[in-house]
Amino acid sequence: MKYAAIISVLISFAISALLCPVLIPFLRKLKFGQTIREEGPKAHAKKSGTPTMGGLAILISVSVTSLFFVKDHPKIIPVLFTTVGFGIVGLLDDFIKVVLKRSEGLKPWQKLSGQLVIAGIFCYYLVTSDVVSTAMIIPFTGGKSLDLGWFFIPAFFIIVLGTDNGVNLTDGLDGLCTSVTILVAVFFSVVSAGEGGGIEPVTAAVVGSLLGFLVFNAYPAKVFMGDTGSLALGGFVVSSAFMLRLPIFILLVGFIYFAETLSVMLQVTWFKATHGKRLFRMAPIHHHFELGGWSETRVVTVFSTITAILCLVAYMAL
Repeated sequence: MKYAAIISVLISFAISALLCPVLIPFLRKLKFGQTIREEGPKAHAKKSGTPTMGGLAILISVSVTSLFFVKDHPKIIPVLFTTVGFGIVGLLDDFIKVVLKRSEGLKPWQKLSGQLVIAGIFCYYLVTSDVVSTAMIIPFTGGKSLDLGWFFIPAFFIIVLGTDNGVNLTDGLDGLCTSVTILVAVFFSVVSAGEGGGIEPVTAAVVGSLLGFLVFNAYPAKVFMGDTGSLALGGFVVSSAFMLRLPIFILLVGFIYFAETLSVMLQVTWFKATHGKRLFRMAPIHHHFELGGWSETRVVTVFSTITAILCLVAYMAL
């Protein structure tokens, strides 16, 4: 279908935009409210109790929309599987935090185990499939690719877990993760449609679902996506990249995810090495700028602008 991506955006947007006004009061009635960390920025205290687990709207709209296209675009199945799979891990994490009142949610080994299972199944598909190559396109080389052989497997897990948790860390300000990931999803949609990647219905569905969700997630947010949404989006980003042979390009289009993760790693390392001194005012790095006087909307605008520019650079690098 020539216009599959456009139709997919419209359907997914409609579902998401119509579902959120129903879901938000439902989550509020169940008292599925966000708990704000005491050590976080003081301005965030007012957000306590805002409905979370709004990522359900994203998952539902993307899944329902994809069903219309799965027959003619079977390549969307691995992307949808990974997106929903990671989303379920996030849903369990949110459920434990909100309903069972256990602040840490899933224990680290439980969350990691869930991620490894989903990633392992997707990795098996990539390695055994004759539909998708495991060779990764190298930016700015005119289409040359890197074949890691058996080293592909450890590299795969590092990229998947790093990206998924990077997207999760980016979800810390109203509309931040949503806005950045819309641009990344647009990039994948354009590449897939232009290069015959065959996954544009699901990537476009993510664009539509996030646009609908952003109406309610932009500052001041009426709902948060929670780990249900952020982990699902991490799974989406990394699975789309591998299906299009573009995992190396995540460093460009997903630079914000990488910066958020790196800031946390540097903060922890510096804190331990200097016995209590901080490298940033607060990590992840969006809080560093926030505590420096930037408004949430300014951080989101700047980070989104950086992502948009890097998506253009990445397209030129194909």
